[in-house]
Amino acid sequence: MKILFVCSGNSSFFEVSPFIKSQANSLIAVGHKVDLFPIKGKGLQGYLKNIKKLRSHLRCNNYDIIHAHYSLCGIVTRLATNKPIVVSLMGSDVHCNWFMRMIISLFVLRFWSATIVKSEEMKTTLKISNLYVIPNGINLSVFKPMDQNQCRQELSLLPDKKYILFAADPTRKVKNFPLAQAAFALINDQNVELITLGGIDHDKIPLYLNAADVLISTSIWEGSPNVIKEAMACNCPIVSTDVGDVRWLFDNLEGCFLASFEPNDFVAKIKLSLTLSKRTKGRDRIIELELDSDSVAHKLAGIYEQVINGNK
Repeated sequence: MKILFVCSGNSSFFEVSPFIKSQANSLIAVGHKVDLFPIKGKGLQGYLKNIKKLRSHLRCNNYDIIHAHYSLCGIVTRLATNKPIVVSLMGSDVHCNWFMRMIISLFVLRFWSATIVKSEEMKTTLKISNLYVIPNGINLSVFKPMDQNQCRQELSLLPDKKYILFAADPTRKVKNFPLAQAAFALINDQNVELITLGGIDHDKIPLYLNAADVLISTSIWEGSPNVIKEAMACNCPIVSTDVGDVRWLFDNLEGCFLASFEPNDFVAKIKLSLTLSKRTKGRDRIIELELDSDSVAHKLAGIYEQVINGNK
């Protein structure tokens, strides 16, 4: 199949989000051709300015299917063409105001050929039954267990310290960095250090996940947080708020803790993680749930084929 990904090109750090590039690469790896069309512009008005450019691109290039990532990309794509469209909604698409959710629901029901959400929680929030639930897949050849000391050496981290990793941009309100700060302040141990990653080269994330003693995620909401799955693939211990599909991902997995938004509870779980004598078996869980990138690519291709056959 020849597939066009329509996605945001507005990131401060990447032209296209790493997880979208990774999904494109996973489809290429199983035999499909994927092109990327980044949308430039902020807000609805900025997105709508791309309709003419996308329409022109589609006149010059023939695709079997178009896969738009995020609701605004899906809206722009439908306004630009009558071709079959699959749309992936992210956490922000269901945690928006009621008017935008109403618009999204209208497009899901009337204008998009198929719609994918990242978790059952998102499906429940939208209250629409005919949605596919497919979390983003993880490239297990990239995110894998590595020697902790070697990773620390490469990142210039000390071998005898305890490192807590906040693998998100602290300035993003949804990531709730103040909770991470409050919990860390309660540890009050000079041998424990909090590392934050904002705008870091995504290629270095596996090194940090293997160098860290624990990953923490304090998000207010998520769809299916990629960094949680990436950490699991590296067998890194995790403490996370109960958002998105995290509870389903953990499912009582040893070394992976759910915590409340209360700093004392969050720090208690961090302290538990720092006493662990071994890493987790998160990688086995990712494989068991078929959340590796190849498995997800085949699921996506199956949806594309259903849509194409339904439009013949």
